[in-house]
Amino acid sequence: MFIDEVDIHVKAGRGGDGCVAFLREKFRPWGGPAGGDGGKGGDVIFEVSTNVDTLLHLYRKRSLKAKNGSPGANKNCSGRKGADLVVPVPAGTVVRDALSKELLADLTGAGTRFIAGAGGKGGRGNQHFASSTHQTPREFEFGVDGEERDLHLELKLIADVGLIGLPNAGKSTLISVISSARPKIAPYPFTTKSPNLGIVETGDYREIVVADLPGLIEGAHAGAGLGDEFLRHVERTSFLVHLVDAAPPDGSDPVDNFRLIERELALYSKVLAERPRIIVANKMDLPGAEKNAKRMRKELGEEVLAISGATGTGVKAFLSHLIQRVSEMRQLSRSRW
Repeated sequence: MFIDEVDIHVKAGRGGDGCVAFLREKFRPWGGPAGGDGGKGGDVIFEVSTNVDTLLHLYRKRSLKAKNGSPGANKNCSGRKGADLVVPVPAGTVVRDALSKELLADLTGAGTRFIAGAGGKGGRGNQHFASSTHQTPREFEFGVDGEERDLHLELKLIADVGLIGLPNAGKSTLISVISSARPKIAPYPFTTKSPNLGIVETGDYREIVVADLPGLIEGAHAGAGLGDEFLRHVERTSFLVHLVDAAPPDGSDPVDNFRLIERELALYSKVLAERPRIIVANKMDLPGAEKNAKRMRKELGEEVLAISGATGTGVKAFLSHLIQRVSEMRQLSRSRW
């Protein structure tokens, strides 16, 4: 099950109480106050891990609690710190306050950590309250409660390339051809209900991560269909491949279908609408596809690559073009630094 959004309650550990004690040893009759400090409460920490790729493990466990710190002891012994609760999350996890919606963390790189709940401070023992005029203090401090709050986590997949288009444009078929990904493929709308990631080998010991995203429909920016639940995954991609069915079985116009998706991207995010992309006419093995592809080039005034994911026609040329464009973007990104 692919879970990319979850509400969760976190509670950090409470700090241990300080201790009231006096040192009484045979050869130290005036040992004085010797109450140790309480240990700090444990933190609740989110850490990016390559071993998880969804938020399913958090969906099943909605409350996270770290261990409390131990109380102080005699002979000035401090209490043990409460154990931290380290929770693995996939790369691309965004953490927000559930009430204010404030962005708290955007976790991307492997090993990146975010303290979702800070443990409470341990209380001081009576050793800290001694003075020249107050030599037998019985004062101490209670431990402080750990941070407690409700959080909203959402996952935005991180990929180099995002495949977008209407349902049944052939995105799943294409990603199964160019990578080792094996998504479910069937001739009905919304076969793909969750994003699929595929790794494309470039031949120079480098890889391109391609995301097959669920098909979009009109009104997707407002939540229609699978809508905005998956539009946010497009935000993480640096490059888009707009796949268009060149021979729609319902007789719709491929040009209109293309413009519909572009309009949905613009309504969802102006930045997303300006993302670099290439247009690909798919299913060129079907009658009427060649004619529609030519008309797309003329009416859109842009380059339109023609392929058939089912037969493999044009896929090699498409991959070469894609690898070149992604390489250019990576070089441009490095030069900016």
